[in-house]
Amino acid sequence: MSRVRANGKVSAPSTAFIPYITAGDPDLATTAEALRLLDSLGADVIELGLPFSDPSADGPVIQASAARALAAGATTDTMMSMLKEVTPELSCPVVIFSYFNPIVRRGAGSFAAAAKEAGVKGIIIPDLPYEEMHAFRKKAIKNNLELILLTTPATPLERMKEITKASEGFVYLVSVVGVTGARANVNPCVKDLLQEIRQVTDKAVAVGFGISTPEHVSQIAEWGSDGVIIGSAMVKQLGEANSPGEGLERLEVYAKSLKNALP
Repeated sequence: MSRVRANGKVSAPSTAFIPYITAGDPDLATTAEALRLLDSLGADVIELGLPFSDPSADGPVIQASAARALAAGATTDTMMSMLKEVTPELSCPVVIFSYFNPIVRRGAGSFAAAAKEAGVKGIIIPDLPYEEMHAFRKKAIKNNLELILLTTPATPLERMKEITKASEGFVYLVSVVGVTGARANVNPCVKDLLQEIRQVTDKAVAVGFGISTPEHVSQIAEWGSDGVIIGSAMVKQLGEANSPGEGLERLEVYAKSLKNALP
């Protein structure tokens, strides 16, 4: 998935830069420009959130972003159409971050096929029950999509082993128990969690949730993470701007500051 990974294993000492934005906030044309911009700034993977009305794992920033996108008319179909146009221009892979409900409504097989046609390389489903993961994983594999699984500070060791074994592309380490959103400090237990995961897998591990400053990014890289995922703080740049143009300018300045903090 990432340019720092080959066959699911770490192949370079650098730490992958993985920004997240919400599709359709403030509109899909701006999302397309943001994807091109983040790619040009050296993103290794871009997470694109599919807006959903009940984003249970997200804090107020991404919840508000999803509400704006839905109010502006963003749908699964319009997002896929936009991606089909943009992904051929990008050098980095795009991963969809979606709750399970929109996938079930569309039909898991149909959703996976549409994602493949749109040039998507992977999918993250934060509320996918582990017991239901295997059925969807078959449909993802059929469509050459990597299903990226999440592990948290509350995940028991045996379950962590199962998750890391099944996860493709990379393992998503959630840094905190709770919802997304910028925090003052990175949870210090992340350092220990990374060491625990290293004992059960040699797959790339990316840390997300609560990361918002260059200091956070460099700290996580120093602890040995293969990637850093920045969501809410990235979304704010577009969502709180007075215009799409201003939002893209803010996004560029912010993304550069984080990318420059990585080794």
